[in-house]
Amino acid sequence: MTPKLELEKPIVARMAAEDRRQQIIDVAVQLFSQKGFRGTTTKEIAHAAGVNEAIIFRHFATKQELYTAIMDRKASSAEVQAIQQTLKTAIDSKDDRQVFTSLAFHMLEAHERDDTAMRLLLYSALEGHELAEMIFRNHISRTHAQLAEYLKRRIADGVFRRVNPMLAVRGFLGMIINQVMHRKFFAFDAQDPVTQNNRLLAEKYAELFLTGLRQTEEAKR
Repeated sequence: MTPKLELEKPIVARMAAEDRRQQIIDVAVQLFSQKGFRGTTTKEIAHAAGVNEAIIFRHFATKQELYTAIMDRKASSAEVQAIQQTLKTAIDSKDDRQVFTSLAFHMLEAHERDDTAMRLLLYSALEGHELAEMIFRNHISRTHAQLAEYLKRRIADGVFRRVNPMLAVRGFLGMIINQVMHRKFFAFDAQDPVTQNNRLLAEKYAELFLTGLRQTEEAKR
C-alpha cells in the first residue's frame, strides 16, 4: 500500500515587529482622521489592522504612546525633513521670496496629497484632545517662531516695515491654510476664481504677503 504523502503545512509569514507597529500607526491615523478620537476605539483599530486588541497594547502600552508615535511619524517623514531643509537654506541666505514661496508650496502640496494631518488637527482641537497641544507645541509653534525670528532680522535689516512679526506670520500661514481648507472642504464651489496650480499659487501668495511687508522709499525717509 502506497503511503499517503502528507501535504506540507502552509507557512504563515509573520509581520516583523517594526512593520506591524507602522501598520498600526497607519490604520490609527486613518480611523482617527475619519471618526475622530472619541469615535475610535482600540478594538476598531485592531480589527482594521487584522490583529487582536492585545497586539495593539503590545506595541503601545497606552493611547498616549500611540498618539506620540503618530506625531513622531508625521514629524520625521521625508517630506517634512525636506521642507525644513529648504526653509533653513532660504533663511540662511536671506532669500525672502524663497522662504515664503517654498513654505507655501510645500504646505499646499502636502495637504493636497494627504489630508489626514489637517483632519487630525481639527478633530483633536474640537474634541479638546491632548494631541492638539502636542501638534501645536512640537510642530506649528516651532515653525511660527522660526519665521517670526526671520522677520525680526529682516526688519532690523531695514528690508521690511516695522510690524508685529508673529502677527505677520499668522497672517501668511492663515492665507495658505484657508486655501487648503477651501479646496478640501468646499470643492463644490464651481465659481472659485482661484484655480491656479500650487506652484503659481505659492508664488502669488508669497508676493502678496511680501508686498505688504516691504519697506517703501517714502517710509525710509
